[in-house]
Formats: sequence, structure tokens, C-alpha cells
Amino acid sequence: MIKNLQKLSFFLWLVAGSSAAAQVKSYKITSPNERITATFTLNANGEPSYTISRNQVQALESSKLGLVRTDGDYSRNLKLVSASRLEGIAGQYETLVGKRRVNRYSANQQVFHLSNSAGKALDIIFRVSNDGVAFRYYFPGQSTDLKQITNELTSFNFPERARGWLQPMADAQTGWERSNPSYEENYEQGIPVGKKSPIRAGWVFPALFQNGDTWVLITESASEGNYAGTRLKPDSPSGEYSIGFPQSPEVFAPQAALLPESKLPWYTPWRIIALGSLKTITESTLGTDLAKPALETDLSYIKPGKAAWSWVLMKDDSTVYHVQKRFVDYAADMNWEYCLVDAEWDKRIGYEKIAELSDYAQSKKVGLILWYNSAGAWNSTPYTPRNLMLTRESRRAEFARLQKMGIKGVKIDFFGGDGQSFMQYYQDILKDAADHKILVNFHGATLPRGLQHTYPNLMTMESVKGMEFRTFAQETEDMQPAHCTTIPFTRNVFDPMDYTPMVLHKIPNIKRKTSNGFELALPILFTSGIQHMAETPEGMAHVPEYVKQHLRNLPSTWDDVRFIDGFPGKRAVIARKSGNKWYVAGINGERTEKELTLDLSFIPGKGKMITDGREEFSFAQAEVLPSRTTSVKVKGAGGFVMVFE
Repeated sequence: MIKNLQKLSFFLWLVAGSSAAAQVKSYKITSPNERITATFTLNANGEPSYTISRNQVQALESSKLGLVRTDGDYSRNLKLVSASRLEGIAGQYETLVGKRRVNRYSANQQVFHLSNSAGKALDIIFRVSNDGVAFRYYFPGQSTDLKQITNELTSFNFPERARGWLQPMADAQTGWERSNPSYEENYEQGIPVGKKSPIRAGWVFPALFQNGDTWVLITESASEGNYAGTRLKPDSPSGEYSIGFPQSPEVFAPQAALLPESKLPWYTPWRIIALGSLKTITESTLGTDLAKPALETDLSYIKPGKAAWSWVLMKDDSTVYHVQKRFVDYAADMNWEYCLVDAEWDKRIGYEKIAELSDYAQSKKVGLILWYNSAGAWNSTPYTPRNLMLTRESRRAEFARLQKMGIKGVKIDFFGGDGQSFMQYYQDILKDAADHKILVNFHGATLPRGLQHTYPNLMTMESVKGMEFRTFAQETEDMQPAHCTTIPFTRNVFDPMDYTPMVLHKIPNIKRKTSNGFELALPILFTSGIQHMAETPEGMAHVPEYVKQHLRNLPSTWDDVRFIDGFPGKRAVIARKSGNKWYVAGINGERTEKELTLDLSFIPGKGKMITDGREEFSFAQAEVLPSRTTSVKVKGAGGFVMVFE
């Protein structure tokens, strides 16, 4: 009798299990080249999830999907109303700022139409391209009231063997004059997934991971001012990373939006998972492929370039008229398009003399860029001009004044975080600046997240522990070889980065740990719409004429990019094309000399290489013949530049 009851119980369990299994719905979306597959699943409890595989090997294990709004839960008890047919998506666009001028995007898309327990609709849109997976949420319908998201359950679940290259997120209103977060922490290199962030705010995007022979880069794109800038939470149990929202102080004003809120209809930003070889990651443009296209049609005033800049090595006392005039002459001599005049110019030089300096600079075919403090209650930084960007009326008046003076751009500093109100503030500035033909550089700022595609007048953003930190502490300088070989594969993959590179002589009060070949390579390895060069006229006086001529001819835009060799924190070799020229730049992130074997067979003709000389801070020249086995010796913390035409 007992055995019969056990058999009956087992039979009922099987029936129940089969019934539940029947409710599980799974769909596969494959890339055009069929190497990447994303699988969307809705389980018996109505909980959505996804997995990703590459070459039939799982890259992401079962990862969560879903959102919670104040007026409803969209993470469980969901029903699949319908799934769209698989649709091919293809497009082409041009960007003036980035790694490639003409970009082509193709992907397969499928939309899953869901409803929650209250019958309210949610769509999850998946796109799978040859270089990764992207998805976003969409709330259809119409509403007159604001809806608020309090939690996004999206996760990225890595096998426990994976390793990460991650930058901790600074806590809000910490650091100098409460100016954090600014995406300026040191990267943790090759750490086990699951390691907790040392800072409670979590980890920043982009986040790079290695899982066997598959590399994965996670970030977001296409925020339209109606979502907070997100990050990864500090805890990642068993390698599962989850979306985190900003901390409570990260708002433009006390009652301004922190968490995502919007009327309906409402698209959230794309969650981007680029994956493949490190070459695929480095050459990918997913971050701009998925950003909202620009509405602006007059792009005639948008001119990428290079800029002279006194402050980074000479600090506050250099912001005086006669020094800035000398830097204008320096920019003109180097054939650079801009000169940046930094903080306190309004007090140390004044508007009248700045107008005079602008006229002089224009006579030399150099445009001026002026610094501003974003100001507000979120920080206590004293530098001026301050508060002029806070309201639409004051910033439009200021931009009109600058336009009349012939000023070409602004550098706006010290923002207060990633709350939705701040993300809107960035876009409000960009819109008003565009109306007055003003180029924009944001410093002490968030990640661009593809904004340069939507707003072409956004030339660059800092969002990195850049050159200025090398001037503050020897410890930071000591880390530069590893740091600079990490950021081409992380921070700078999709978005312009104002690292402000290149010192070829001395850093005051700091012992340099990188060679001149290393430094010369940085303006090619790093992409920025305006590349602010750190070296001064005095430092440049120590440089051979052939190096100066190289810097005079250095392009400001790129037509193509090729990954040649690299590993984050160890080495980086990247080729960029401009017109009929190929530039190949490489740096060694470690202290020991390396002999690299590079495949340059795609480049025709002979080239010239500038590399490190025998003496400290010196150069040497050599001819290069590209082949599948071009051999290059690179000193510890050294580098090189090759030019082929």
C-alpha cells in the first residue's frame, strides 16, 4: 500500500512538473553570422531571463530581466502576450568623433510583448549583432502622469571562472570639495568575478570580463534624459552582476529626479553586451550604433582637433593673458586647432581681454575653449566662472556672449553624479550650446554613453583618471603603464575620452615612469574629439624636429581602426587609418622589455617608426616593412608610433 502511494505521489509530481515545464517559453535570437545566440526565457513563475552563448559556448549564464515601478511589478507573474517575428535591422551613419567615420550596423531583432498581473504592458526588445547583444525595455501606451522605476533587476551572470577589469564607483559627494563621482578611480585588474567592490557605490561602466577565449564588455547607451545613469552593484554573488541606481545625493536639486521617471510611452537605455575576441571588442561601435541619431543638421562648425593647454603642467598661475597668448602661438606653431584657457580666466584675465585674446587666436587660425564650473549645491569647488550654466536663461545668455566673441568651445567641470536630473542637465547644456555653435567638453563628469552620436557638438568627456592625476601623486604616475594599457579596452572603447595625453619632458615634482615613445603613442591609442595635449612649449623645445612634424601632421579624425595586439594592463597595439595613411601605436604596460610580433600585412608600402632612444626621454627613428611577422622591440613602459602612406 505504501509503495503504491509512493508511486502515485511520484506520478502526480511528474504530471505537475510536466505542466510547469509546458509553461516555460524560450526563444533564440542569433546574430547574422550565427556565432552569437541570445536565449530569452519566461519561466513558470512569469520571471523573464536570458542567456548568451558564443560559438555554442555559454558566455553568460541565466541572467535576470525585469523592472519594478511604483505602480506595478514587471519582474514576475508576467505573461507572454506574443513574440514578434525575427526582423533584420541594418543601418549606416557617420560620426565626426570616434574610432571610425562611417559605421555600419546590422542585427537580428525580436520583441517580446508581455503583460503583468494587472494587465499592464511591457516589451523587451532584443538585438543580436555579430559583435554582441543589446536589449532594452519599453512601456507602450499613453500617460499624463510620471511613472517611476524603483528597481531594475537586469543582471549579467558570469561563470565563476571569469575574470574582470573593473573600476570602482566613487561614493557621491566624497573627495576634493565633494566633487565625486567622476569615474576617476583606479581599475582593478583581472579580478575574480564575485569580488565585492571596495566602494559601496559599485562598479562603473564599461566593465570588461574574460571568460575563456571570449571577452565581454558591458555598458549602456541611448539614455534620452528620462533615465538615471546606472552602474553595477558592489555585490556580485557567484559572478552575477546587477544594475544599480545612483546614490541619493546625485541630484541636480533637492527635489529633482534621482530614479528613472517618465510619462508613457517610455524606452529605457540599451543594455549593451559586446562580446567576442578582444579584437572584436576593440573595433566594435555598438555604443554609438544604438544611440539615438542626431537631429542637428548644421554640422559645419563641428571641427575635431588638438588643443594646447597650460593648466595640466603649469596649474592656476598660468591662467594669465601673456601665458595664454604664448600658448596660442604654440598651438599655431604645432598646427593645432585650439587652445584651452582653464579655471579663473574670468578673474585673472577678464572678459574684455579674453575677447582680445580670441581675436588674436583667430588671426592665428586657433580657436579658444573656455573653462566653466557646473556649480550648484552638489559640490563646494570655488573655481569660477561659476553658476552660469545652472539655468537655461543664464547659460543661453553666456553662450550668446561667447559666440559673439568668437569662442569655439567650453569645458564644463565638477558635475554631481548620475541621477536622472543630472543626465537631463548634460543634454540641456548640449542643446543650448548647439544653438550657439559651441563645442562642449565635460570634465569631472559621467560616462558619455553614446551622447556624442545624439549631440555631435559633444567633443569629449573626461570620465577617467587622466593626466592631471599624474601631476598630483607619484603613486598615480607609477601606475600609468598598466592603466594606459587598460583604458583602450574599457573606458575608451565606445566613447571619446579626455585623458589629456602626452608629456615628452618633465612633470613637475614627479619622476616620470613612462618613456617618450609611450607618451607619443597615447594621442593615437586614445580617441577624443578634441585631444588636449599636456606638453608645454618649454617641454616641446627638447623634442627633435621630426617628432614635432609628426605631431603637426597628426590627424584629428579617423576613418578606420584595427586591433593589432593587446591584453589589458600588459600591452596595447592599435592601428588607425586617416585618408591614405595608417598610424600604428603601441605601448608596453609592464616594466620588462618585450619583443612583439605584429601582423601588419594589411598595410601597403614601407613606413617610418618613431620609438625610444637609448637615453632617458629620447627618440629614435627606423624604417618598417609591414608583413605578417613585423617584429618590434618595446622597452619596459615604452612605446612606438609607425606611420605608413
